Amino acid sequence: MAVVDRPQTAIPAPARGATDQPPRRRGLRRFWPQYVAVAPFYVLFLIFGLFPIGYSIVLSFTDWDGVGTIKFVGLAQYRYLVSDPRFWNAALNTLIIWLLSTIPMLFLALVLAFLLHSNIGAKGVYRVAFFVPNITSMVAMAIVFGSVFSDSFGLINAALKQLGADPVGWVSTYWGIKVTLAAMVIWRWTGYNAIIYLAGLQAIPTELYEAARVDGANSWRVFSQITVPLLRPVILFTLITSTIGGLSLFTEPQILFAGASGPANTGGPDEAGMTIVLYQYNQAFNQFDFGYGSAIAWALFVFAVVFAIINWRLVRERDGIKTPSRQTKEVGS
Repeated sequence: MAVVDRPQTAIPAPARGATDQPPRRRGLRRFWPQYVAVAPFYVLFLIFGLFPIGYSIVLSFTDWDGVGTIKFVGLAQYRYLVSDPRFWNAALNTLIIWLLSTIPMLFLALVLAFLLHSNIGAKGVYRVAFFVPNITSMVAMAIVFGSVFSDSFGLINAALKQLGADPVGWVSTYWGIKVTLAAMVIWRWTGYNAIIYLAGLQAIPTELYEAARVDGANSWRVFSQITVPLLRPVILFTLITSTIGGLSLFTEPQILFAGASGPANTGGPDEAGMTIVLYQYNQAFNQFDFGYGSAIAWALFVFAVVFAIINWRLVRERDGIKTPSRQTKEVGS
């Protein structure tokens, strides 16, 4: 068989500069307006966010008053924190206030969201009304709650006197202070969480509610058997965020007891309203012990991380997603 020589087709050389740059560089040059548009946020975060966070780690290993020479002390600040009774008192106060506020707040928010999702009139008015406390000035909020819960001229004690009961020291006793702070948290954040629950409710198919009504289910059975199980991921989200917020409680005791116990706010009598963040603020900005204040901040960070990990693992287990350790054991068996 004769071999036919085919003419070789010349492949044109690429234009100069078309492919001599790496794809990454071409992408950066192509989208540089978008990068420039978002750059201010990252620059500000680097200066006022990331750098202070990183520098606080360094400060936690030092003894520094903010002006003099920085003295490296190693783990001395953390060793003192473990044995500091005031820190553990602040941690206990924070936990009690969280228990008194978070659980009732989330339950009330869930009920409000369920009612707003029902067929009622003026839904928009109610939604705005429930969300207003979250954007109300904390100074005005402290003035109002100071008037309501005051020991001498508070509205609640006035109502108790009319009923023949003894007045309660809402801002002067151990449990009264905690109930007052918990009430402030509930009033401020219930509407916020209700809006989140309402968004989750709107994602539930309406056919489920219609089928339940056809089967004769009342409102409580629909709420407990359909709404709550399908909203469990949203509930866990609000639980985690509310717990992190509860661990970081600062504004309420700082404003409510400002000036009541001297220049350094100690959270009322016997430090009953002293939270972890308030104690950290006093150590750093009133006692000028920035090293110990940084150590307290990172201890709080560890608490938040531990709680988040526990909840994350519980969610994975209950959703049927097995962890690597469980998968290995089941395969081996």
